[in-house]
Formats: sequence, C-alpha cells, structure tokens
Amino acid sequence: MYNIKEIINTVIEGDTIEELKKIPSNSIDMIFADPPYFMQTSGVLLRSEGTEFQGVDDDWDKFNNLKHYDAFCTNWLKECQRVLTKDGTIWVIGSFQNIYRIGYILQDLDFWILNDIVWSKPNPVPNFRGTRFTNANETIIWCSKSKSSKYTFNYKTMKSINGGKQMKSVWDIGICIGSERLKDEDGKKIHNTQKPEKLLENIVLSSTKMGDIVLDCFFGTGTTGSVSKKLSRNYIGIEKEKEYVDVSIERINNTKILPVDEHINGELDIKPKRVPMSSLIEKGMLNIGDTLYNKDKTVKTVIKDEVGYVDLPNGDLTSIHKSSGFFQNKTNHNGWEYWYVVQEDNLVSINTLRERYREKYL
Repeated sequence: MYNIKEIINTVIEGDTIEELKKIPSNSIDMIFADPPYFMQTSGVLLRSEGTEFQGVDDDWDKFNNLKHYDAFCTNWLKECQRVLTKDGTIWVIGSFQNIYRIGYILQDLDFWILNDIVWSKPNPVPNFRGTRFTNANETIIWCSKSKSSKYTFNYKTMKSINGGKQMKSVWDIGICIGSERLKDEDGKKIHNTQKPEKLLENIVLSSTKMGDIVLDCFFGTGTTGSVSKKLSRNYIGIEKEKEYVDVSIERINNTKILPVDEHINGELDIKPKRVPMSSLIEKGMLNIGDTLYNKDKTVKTVIKDEVGYVDLPNGDLTSIHKSSGFFQNKTNHNGWEYWYVVQEDNLVSINTLRERYREKYL
C-alpha cells in the first residue's frame, strides 16, 4: 500500500486497476477518469481529400467484447469508490460508444449521479463518410461517492466565471488544437484523445478546494495534472504507457502555478462564520429595547432579551427570521436582510452590523 504523502504530485507508471489497489482508502478528494472508449473501429478512415485520418486505433482501446469491457470498468470503478473520501466526487467522460454502459455501472455501484455534462464541441472532427450525423459532443457523468456525501460544488465561483449567470450543464469548449495539442517530432499527435485544458479547469474549479488531491487514473499526457498544479491542487496520475508518462512529467514540470485569485481559492463559496443576534447584543452593537424597522419603516418590532428575540403584535417572542416572515405573511424569511435599526440618525441594516462584527471579532 502506498503512503499517500509519497505519491502526491507524481505520475505512477502501471496498470490502472493494480495501482489503484495500492492507494489508501478514503484518501482522494476528486477523481477524473477518461477511460478507453472501446471505439470498435475497423479499417482505414480517409478524409474527403484522400489522406488518412489518425483516429483511435491504439491497443489500450481494444477489448474482446462488451462483457470484457464492462468487467474492466466495474473493477476500476470499484477501486475509485474505495479510494474516494466519503464526500469525494468522480467525473467520468465518454462518448456514445461507452458512456451509457458506464452510467449503468456507476448507479449499480451506488454512486450518486449529480449531473451529466454535455461537452459540446464547436469544432468537432467531421464525419468523413457522411453516413451519420457529425458526432459533436461527449458526455461527462459527475457523481458523489454516495447519496449522503456532502460534496464540494463551488456554485458562486462557476457563476462568476460564467459572467454572473448560472453555469449550465452544456459546455461549449473546442477540441484540443494548435499549440495546446502535443505532437511528436514528426508532427503527429502524441495522444489521440487529449482533452482541452479548459474542460479540466471547469471540473477542477467547480468540485475541489485548494490543496485537495485530484486523481486521474487514465492520465494520458497529463492534462489533469497540469491543470491541477496550475490551480494549486495536488494530483496523482496513473498511466500504463511509458511514452505518455514521460510526456506528462515534462509537461507538468513546465506548468506554472497561477497567482491565486477568488476563483482559484474559492473564496466566493466560503460560507462566513455564523453570528447570532446575542453576539451583537453582547458587544453593544445592538441593545435590548432597540426598535427594529423594515426598510421603509412601515413595520417595527422591539428586541426583548439577550438572545435577540423580538416581539409580535400579540406579545409572543420569536426570532428575527420568523418575525420578518410573519409581517410578510410567510412562514420564515431572512431577518438579517429585513430588519434595520436607527443609529446616529441613520437607518442601518442589522446585516451590516453583523458584517462589522465579523471584521472586528472573527
């Protein structure tokens, strides 16, 4: 069994399933898996002008039959489930050839599916034979380890990255081309299914925190490791092919860590520490007997005790939240946003007082 500290930020050369078995249980925060698709291609594929297209015909994508492929996927997914922390998540990418089978296996193993992301490619590889629609998307299944997992999702971070709008489950990201596409000395692609960094940036930023451990058990040319390093996350790679191991190590060594900003450190999604009304009263920022008003001063109530309870018209005492709900004919409402107090002739939100408390005392 590996010591997790000794394999962080390394690439392990070896068989995926055998190496996964050596990783301690409950040690990985997030897994990205880009397994063989079992494309089942045959013959030579030619472009329209007659040149040969370099598709996926590697030995690592070959299996005897679907039963063989299913057994392979079940085995590595079982190990992934074991090494994930109780609140960890896994992302598995695939195409129409394999993703439905993998989705079935994930559910059969009691992973909890959170989203299926459609990676929509504005620049897909054409369908050269013209016998079917151009395949312009792949699917990424995102799962938590179990239904009860308290997984990381940096919602506000992704909304900010998306221009202030909720990020949807369809991502328009071009395939890996240009300087990002790794090629050998002859100009040929080193890896046929290299993924674009932008795709992994979305995955890493949305579902991990700085310092988390990200595992890629089909490491390829190291996109996951490079992106993880760039975004101040730790990585572990497992890769069977020595050529890819060597390329990925060189690539990651040349990757520079980005300056930490609000997206990388996830500060937009960090929940502020709880501050009860009693704390404001204890520090004299509010007092028993203070009158609270709504924003236009058409409603008022009075703080009655050291807990911060206020009165209702019938004399009952309740919280700022239930009282604000009462005056709006709701069961409950955020009292911090509803109530104000007059201080130095100004109407001040009690939420502003709470923020001042956090800045001064927490």
